[in-house]
Amino acid sequence: MTGVQSSDPFAAPGALHFVPLGGVGEIGMNTALLGCDGKWLMIDLGVAFADETLPGIDLLTPDPAFIAERRADLVGLVLTHAHEDHLGAVAHIWPRLGCPVHATPFAAEILRHKLAEFGLADEVPVHVVAPGERLALDPFGVTYVGVTHSIPEPNALAIETPAGLVVHSGDWKLDPDPQVGSPVDEAALRRLGKAGVLALLCDSTNAHLPGSSGSEADLFEGLSALVADRSGRVAVTTFASNVARIRTVAAVAAAHGRRLCIAGRSLWRTIEAARRCGHLDGTGAFLSERDVGYLPRREVLLLCTGCQGEPRGALARIAGDEHPHVSLEAGDRVIFSSKIIPGNERPLARLHDRLVERGIDVITERTDLVHVSGHPARDDLRRLYGWLRPRIAVPVHGERIHLTAHARLAREMGVPEVLSATNGDVLRLAPGPAARVGRVPAGRLAVDGDRLVPPDDEALKARRRLMHNGAALVTLVADAAGGLIGDPRIALHGLPLDGAAGDLERAIVAAIAESVAGLAPAAARRDEPLANAARQGLRRAIRAACGKRPVTEVQVVRLSAEGGARPPTDGGTAT
Repeated sequence: MTGVQSSDPFAAPGALHFVPLGGVGEIGMNTALLGCDGKWLMIDLGVAFADETLPGIDLLTPDPAFIAERRADLVGLVLTHAHEDHLGAVAHIWPRLGCPVHATPFAAEILRHKLAEFGLADEVPVHVVAPGERLALDPFGVTYVGVTHSIPEPNALAIETPAGLVVHSGDWKLDPDPQVGSPVDEAALRRLGKAGVLALLCDSTNAHLPGSSGSEADLFEGLSALVADRSGRVAVTTFASNVARIRTVAAVAAAHGRRLCIAGRSLWRTIEAARRCGHLDGTGAFLSERDVGYLPRREVLLLCTGCQGEPRGALARIAGDEHPHVSLEAGDRVIFSSKIIPGNERPLARLHDRLVERGIDVITERTDLVHVSGHPARDDLRRLYGWLRPRIAVPVHGERIHLTAHARLAREMGVPEVLSATNGDVLRLAPGPAARVGRVPAGRLAVDGDRLVPPDDEALKARRRLMHNGAALVTLVADAAGGLIGDPRIALHGLPLDGAAGDLERAIVAAIAESVAGLAPAAARRDEPLANAARQGLRRAIRAACGKRPVTEVQVVRLSAEGGARPPTDGGTAT
């Protein structure tokens, strides 16, 4: 079934398939499909962060082409929780799907805000799911099972199908005291195990780490000690979605007579959604970043965005002394109450250095207990496998190192069938032995303004060329016969000139004149050959001067016999 393009292999009675479109072999962009009797259920629809290879791009989404072709058979999208890597792509992708969306109250609040930004608030049917509720999405029955994670209302999904019970873990950990919400519903998970679990699709993020992930309640003491020994301002940065961490930091502020001030729009959005859902009851009012300057320094505890070094995050602007309301000085302290997401090491290292250079004390999880993960370590995974006892294990949500460690652990736990997957694989879960039986298209799209484009889009290719090689723009003024009137007008961008721009411009003028002089008279009278000849001279001169091959553009302007200018008539712009 390699290269699956038609729906017939999926329509066989009793056939159950799992198809990940994102989040397997990578961090972020979690999106999965479960197919049964020709119908499809989508689980999560998230984004990933782009890197420096895609200039001007912040976010990536999964390519929905496979399921978009089958949208008539898509019975719904169920969201496990409100993290960006699980619901951040809904507003971008939903118009290609048109299906109902199901989410618990907090995730629905976050999603509706995003949909409103895209003008989709009245178009997308968002159905709010109560904790423990069962959805009938024929042929699937989906029951939300409460777990714990670093965000309110995380859920595993117990998915009944004609072929058997599938459990999708969502993002989870085992936290006996999560500060927000209830502990994992162990009783419900044990009941699923007794009923018989065909397959477990499970979070792998910390599968390579020993022990357990720790409890949110463990952080109060460590954070409290780091605030108590400072007389200046203390700033804490964390993931904006971590409502439990917001509660913990608020408790630390109250314990030490400090006022909690919030900097960052995404934090305020989370706080507003959490208050509407009752997850910040009893924490009192928070101050805004505008209030910081009116408080004694010893009374400020700042909670801000930017824990991953994001250039537009509040902390990056504070570190660069560019924030309009907040400043830090030598002797102040910044606590990174977060882990480093793979791929963010370099921007975070730069941010740490900028703070330290200004005499600001920097604390991270590497030196102090200031963060606990929201994902299961090995002992947590062992307990879950003990409760569920699945016949099939499919590690998901993680890079290859995490997936491999998870698969090894599942085998150690005696799981009869363990399947490794990558995005686009078609895994048959039933009937018969579990197996990888084919592939479907599964790429990624870049969010470029209000467009979704493939990473090899021509505009992105041009930006990469500009980023690496610079640009050179030339305007020629020529007479009807192709003779140049005056020197070309030259604009150079991003080239390593070492103060020798004048020398290079003179070399370009000479090279263009030489190239144009070699044209036959008939060619010189036409704009396109004239522009191409000038472009060749332009590139030759730049390559000789600095070894670069920039993006080049040549515009030809002809002067008529009467002396007026006319635009090119036959493609007189060469690039």
